[in-house]
Amino acid sequence: MSSEFRLKKLRGSGGYIMASVNDEQQRKGNLGGPDLFLAPVGRLDFEKISKYYCNTCEKEYEGSPRIDYESPNEVVAENLILLEKGQYLCTTCGSVLAEYRNFSKPDEKAEVGLARSDKTEVPYVVPDPEPQRSPQTAESSGVTAFNSVIGLSVYDAEARRVGVVKEIGIQPGQSGIILAVTKTDGTTAIIKWEEVRKIGEIVLLGGQLSNDFRCAKCGNSNAPSSKFCEICGNKLK
Repeated sequence: MSSEFRLKKLRGSGGYIMASVNDEQQRKGNLGGPDLFLAPVGRLDFEKISKYYCNTCEKEYEGSPRIDYESPNEVVAENLILLEKGQYLCTTCGSVLAEYRNFSKPDEKAEVGLARSDKTEVPYVVPDPEPQRSPQTAESSGVTAFNSVIGLSVYDAEARRVGVVKEIGIQPGQSGIILAVTKTDGTTAIIKWEEVRKIGEIVLLGGQLSNDFRCAKCGNSNAPSSKFCEICGNKLK
């Protein structure tokens, strides 16, 4: 693989950076489509960043934003360790341009298992969104646990950070897997599994997350594609 560096735009939830990246970093940042994303790439060297844009300031700055990071080395799931997590911050206003997490699998040949019990109270087993990986459990059931996505940042198709995964499970009275996402405004949104485009260091949606799908009649949080409440049938706004 080539080690040649090329100047690329890497998008985050609160802006973007222009940085020189190699082929491996481009591969990590490519979650599908023409855009590259900063979160999957992780921490870049300051000298590789030529400029950045802050959405809050609505201004482009020369040089690198501030990068704050820590190395918890925390076991977050079976065969999954959180090595480092950090933020790219605007040096002027302090707004978050992007967040990232770097994980490690001690056993590269084994799949990631259930999340630690202090991460979620109820373990769920959900289908693998990337079938080509051919995951297997101890019983060779053909499914794998994705509790490790709990706590991951959720981005919409426009590279905007919309929230954090709170729970994975099945809604009462409904079939199919859903993600409960705590949005940036503190409310909860429900996303159907088929609306998830890709899962890596972040959760990437195939579309945009609407502001309000909570039923005014029964209070149920509905999927973004719902026109009527999935519990009581009330028409949504």
